[in-house]
Amino acid sequence: MKRRREDTERPAKRAGKIRLLDIGISCMTEGQLMEEVLAGTEEPGQASLIFLNTDVMMKADSDAYLKQVIRKAKWVVADGMPLIWISKLYGTPLPEKISGSDFVPKLCEECVRRGKSLYFAGGAPGVAKRAAARLRKRYPGIRIKGCYSPPYGFEKQPEEVEKMNRAIREAGPDILIVCLGCPKQETYIFENQDRYQVPVSICAGATIDFLAGRVKRCPAWMSRCGLEWFYRFLQEPGRLFRRYFIDDIQILRLIIRYRPGRRGR
Repeated sequence: MKRRREDTERPAKRAGKIRLLDIGISCMTEGQLMEEVLAGTEEPGQASLIFLNTDVMMKADSDAYLKQVIRKAKWVVADGMPLIWISKLYGTPLPEKISGSDFVPKLCEECVRRGKSLYFAGGAPGVAKRAAARLRKRYPGIRIKGCYSPPYGFEKQPEEVEKMNRAIREAGPDILIVCLGCPKQETYIFENQDRYQVPVSICAGATIDFLAGRVKRCPAWMSRCGLEWFYRFLQEPGRLFRRYFIDDIQILRLIIRYRPGRRGR
């Protein structure tokens, strides 16, 4: 996928956002986000939603292109208690944590009630189809227009990117759920949403694995206490050790660098 650097020079309008660690985050509740996302399916053009956790924040701090892509998204919400705590520390408290893995199932339920259609892209081979099958059982009447699991490294092959775009465009859903991991999913949506032409696109990361039953969701009390990361680490220690104990701990450096009132920030 060729990066369109000229587009990143025009930041999106940030109505209702606060600036946290050099990124604008939407200051809204889960209910407000739900209404705006569903309303977005009726509006012209394309809009995107990004769930921002500590890992995404750290990636954006070292990747200027990703940071600009995030700034272009219509909705950027805090998916992690550390960001909520930091917002309170800075005196600009966010109303609540909005987790993608909690929001998407609720969105599916609302889509059934309001007659909206969905499309799932990403995940290992067969995972998206398994997730769709489980959702159809859980939410009778849900309109899932298709699933697509691109091959590994597809983003470096223009013909594979176009194949995915075409499949989504021909299905014509109201909402696209992309689960490719960061920064692949954010970059894919930013560079291709005008090609596959879906009103609302959502970066949902590991949500597809939760929906498919491939990975178990953490208990609600752990999520409320900010321990979801630890629960996930216990499930996949080999894959997540570096992320949580080496990369993400650097968030402390950003807290100091971007603290309010610091000179030369």
